[in-house]
Amino acid sequence: MRGGSDTTAGLVAATLGMIGWAASGVIVKGIDLPALVVVFWRMTIYAVAIVVVLRMRARPLTLRGIRISLPGGIALGLDIMLFFAAVKLTTVANATVIGAMQPVLLLAISGPLFGERPHRSDWLLAGVAMAGVGLVMFGSAGVPESNLLGDFLALLTLFAWTAYFIYSKRTRDRIDAVEYTAGTAVVATAVAAPVALLSGQVAELPQGAMWFWLVVLALGPGFASHILVNWSLGRIPLWLGSTMTLAIPVASVVLAWIFLGEQLVPAQILGIVVVTGALAVLVLKPLQDRAVVVPSGPDERAGSSS
Repeated sequence: MRGGSDTTAGLVAATLGMIGWAASGVIVKGIDLPALVVVFWRMTIYAVAIVVVLRMRARPLTLRGIRISLPGGIALGLDIMLFFAAVKLTTVANATVIGAMQPVLLLAISGPLFGERPHRSDWLLAGVAMAGVGLVMFGSAGVPESNLLGDFLALLTLFAWTAYFIYSKRTRDRIDAVEYTAGTAVVATAVAAPVALLSGQVAELPQGAMWFWLVVLALGPGFASHILVNWSLGRIPLWLGSTMTLAIPVASVVLAWIFLGEQLVPAQILGIVVVTGALAVLVLKPLQDRAVVVPSGPDERAGSSS
C-alpha cells in the first residue's frame, strides 16, 4: 500500500471531487432545459476543455489513450444521461441517494478484482453510512417532487456509475489521470451527443445565464471533479473511494434544500448526521487500520503513472 502522505493526498482530492459531484444534481435541476440538452452541452464543453488542457501540457490525447479510456467513457456517458434524466423527474435526494448504493457492490467485488480487503470495522462503518443514506431516501416518501420512473433511472445509473469506478481503477497503471479523464470525456460525448441530437431536444441554443451554468457544470463537477477522483483512485483503495461517495447525496440534499427549496424532513436530517459521522470515522482512521491490500496481479501494481 502507498505511504500515509500519498493516501492523505488521495483522500483530500477525492473529498473535493465529491463536493463538485454533489453540486451537479442541483445545478442540473436548476437549469431550465431538457435533460438531454444539458447532457449535450455539458459533455461538449467538458470534452473541449480537457482536450485543450492536454494540448497545453504538450501531451495531446492519443489513440492509445482513447482505447484505454473506451470502457470507462461508455460507462460515464450512460451514467450522465441516466442521472440527468433522473434528476429532472424525481427529487435530487432520491436520484443521488439511489446512486449512492454503489459501495454495496464495490465492497463485494473490490477483493476479487483488486485484492483489497476491508477490515470488519470498515464494513460496519460502511453499513452504518448506507443505513443513513436509506434514511435520507425513504424520508422523502410522499414528497410531491418524487417520481417512480425517475427513481428507476437512478437505479440504472447505479450500475453505470459502478462500472465507471471499476474501469477508472483498472487504468491507473496504464495512463495518467488527466489523459484518462480526457479520453473518457471524448468517448462519453461520442456516446451521449448522438442520443441528444436524435431526441430533437437540441433545437435551439441556450440563452443568457443558462450558458454560465452549463460552463460551471462542465468545468466544475465535470472537468475538476473527474480529474481529482481519477487521480485519487491511484492512491486510495477502490472500496474507500466508493464509500466516500455516500457523502454526495447528503451534500446534494442540503444544497437542494438551500437553493431549490426541496423539502427536508426530520428523518432525512437524522440520515445526514449518521452518514457524515460514519464517513468521518472511516476516512480519518489511521492508515494501518484502514485496509489490508493483497496483491492480485497486474491490475494492482504499486506504481502509478500520475
